[in-house]
Amino acid sequence: MNTIKATKRSTASNGQINKLRSEGFIPAVLYGGEKNNLNISLKKLHLKDIIKTETFMSKVFDLDIDGNPEKVLPREVAYDPVSDEPIHIDFIRIEKGSKITLEIPVKFINSDKSPGLKKGGVLNIVRRKVELRCPSENIPDEIIVDLDNTEINTSLKISSVKLPENVIPTITDRDFVIGTVVAPTILVEPEKT
Repeated sequence: MNTIKATKRSTASNGQINKLRSEGFIPAVLYGGEKNNLNISLKKLHLKDIIKTETFMSKVFDLDIDGNPEKVLPREVAYDPVSDEPIHIDFIRIEKGSKITLEIPVKFINSDKSPGLKKGGVLNIVRRKVELRCPSENIPDEIIVDLDNTEINTSLKISSVKLPENVIPTITDRDFVIGTVVAPTILVEPEKT
């Protein structure tokens, strides 16, 4: 479900915005592209679960603003320091054919097929997210790293990941490591004196 319903809002003063929040809405702004910035509000109930997912900030949503759909990407979420509830969201418009730089979460699969892990090795995650440059119509939800057949001392580099077409890492000068399978750390007990 990638559609979020929104309504335009003309509320500007703090009092009005607080009233909006107390009624269960989150104020938001949509900007970018050639159109004007748009003040909108979203029902918190619709967003509660999506906003907590790891992919929220890298997912393209269809923002249905009073019946006008716009493709958007969440850019920033402000949280209340006390309640930790979302109190404001910035969305950026996505123009067709544009490229966007995003941090995409990494997902490791097939850990049960890794001989290194079966021997007691440990998966050391170097990067939980990787910054990628993606065409707006081809943004991966996650980067899949396959642990099948990995032995102890295997480095899983970006070159071993199958990225979607035209999606490239922003780090281009080196083949960087996303995770490693390392030998278990052995705890040496101090000798009893």
